[in-house]
Formats: sequence, C-alpha cells, structure tokens
Amino acid sequence: MDTHERLAERFEEHRSHLRAVAYRMLGSLSEAEDAVQDAWLRASRAGTEGVENLGGWLTTIVGRVCLNMLRARETRREDPLETRFADPTVGEESGDDPEREALTADSVGVALLVVLDTLTPAERLSFVLHDMFAVPFDEIAPMIERTPAATRQLASRARRRVKGGTPAPAPDPDRRREVVAAFLAATRGGNFDALVTLLHPDVVLHADKSAIPTPEPVFVRGAQPVAKGAMAAMGRARFTGLAMVDGAVGLTMAPFGRLAVVLGFTVVDGLITEIDVIADAERLERLSVGVVEG
Repeated sequence: MDTHERLAERFEEHRSHLRAVAYRMLGSLSEAEDAVQDAWLRASRAGTEGVENLGGWLTTIVGRVCLNMLRARETRREDPLETRFADPTVGEESGDDPEREALTADSVGVALLVVLDTLTPAERLSFVLHDMFAVPFDEIAPMIERTPAATRQLASRARRRVKGGTPAPAPDPDRRREVVAAFLAATRGGNFDALVTLLHPDVVLHADKSAIPTPEPVFVRGAQPVAKGAMAAMGRARFTGLAMVDGAVGLTMAPFGRLAVVLGFTVVDGLITEIDVIADAERLERLSVGVVEG
C-alpha cells in the first residue's frame, strides 16, 4: 500500500468526525460533505510528513474550509424571501435529501443550528471547535488571525448567545414546555385529535404576511381551524424544534440550518390560548433565540 492509499484509508477513519464538525459549522449536510471532500483534497496534496495528530490536523483543515465557506456566505447573506422560506420538503432536484437533513438537524438540535447561524464566522468557528470538539484556543487562533485570548472571548460571546435570554416569569414553565413539545409531536405525527386537545376552544393564531405568505397578516380563531392549519405544515414540522424565544419556550423552524419561522405560544392552565407565527426577516432578527436546556 503506497502513501496516498494509506492516507485515504486513515482519512476514512476520521470522516464521520469531520462531517460532524462541518455540519455544525455549516448547518447543511450537502455543504458539510463538500467541505469534507475539499479537506481531503487539501490533505492529499499536503501530505502528512511531520503530522503527529492526524485527527487534530484534519479537524483544523475542515475548520479552515468551513470558515472560508461561511465568509463567502456572508457576502450573499440577504437571500430573497422566496429562497429563505422555500418548502424544505422539496430538495431532490438539487441532490439534497430532506428526510436525512431533517433527522440530522433534529439529532443536533434545531435551536442550536439557529443560534449558530446568527454568529459571525469567527465566533462560530471558535465555539464549535472548542466547546464541541475540544480544540485548544491556541490552535484555533491562527485560523482566524486572532490571539488565543481574543479567540477565547469570541467563544465566550457565542456561548452566551447559545444559552439565550433570561427565562421569562411563568407560573409553570415545565408544563409550558410539555405543552409546546406535545404540539410539535402532534403536528409531526399528523395527530389532529391530539392537537385539538392542546388548544383552547377559542385559541387565536396570528401569522405575519411573510409566514403564509398572503397580502395581509393571517388571523385564525378556534381549535379546529388552528389544528387544520397545523396539519398543513406537517412537512415543515420535520425541520422544527424547541427553542428559547425571548426567554420562553417556543418553536423554531430552520430548514438546512437557516431560521425561517418562529412560533411563540401563550399557555394558560395547560392549554394554548394564542400562537404567534413570525416569518418576517426584520422581526426574526429582533428575537433572542437560545437552546432549551435539559
């Protein structure tokens, strides 16, 4: 076996780890696969002479590749609404696998991907590599042309964003979380009757005109009409997860790692009395989104 074949074999041993790093950096399986392939090309050209820790070396290569991809993404950040809110159930034409993408996002955490997407490329690299994959700050710092101390500060700033806002006062936060989780589970499972039991008979749903989209904001009243609307969003529910939204438990939908819709809930005596569906880009930017702990 020659040197190239031996490197290829060892690279395959690290592929799952490298894909995990790239996915958390990029929030997209297809982009993560591209990043890992690019890393292989770079590694094969550079060779491993003098490399003592192959896994760490490959991780830094993937990190650099992802950093470049994130910086390129920043230059085209303002996507048209139609692109940002495209139906996530449609992906076959581009070679994407929506089901696999949704399962991966669910396993990592939709809310985490949403928060990571709000970070600068340098913050995201510092947090992901250090907090999730234990890469020392002195190894991360050269990638972003910062000192280890400055890199540590970037990771700390990102960590605070991931934790989200201070929880809002609530009479029963655990019950609220159970109700919102049950709403998501019923929507994903297409269980209409279960949805109705979670809704107050006079529940009100408000949706801004970017959410449906319609010329005017949408207003729906009543458990049955609101539940029917939720059933129509079953496909999108695959890309939805629990999140802290302005300090309270809500839902975020983020197809391919990009925040598209937030659902805020008012829960009284164990029943949902109001749902606020937010998809307007300016409103989304003003929200504080964090990961639900525990």
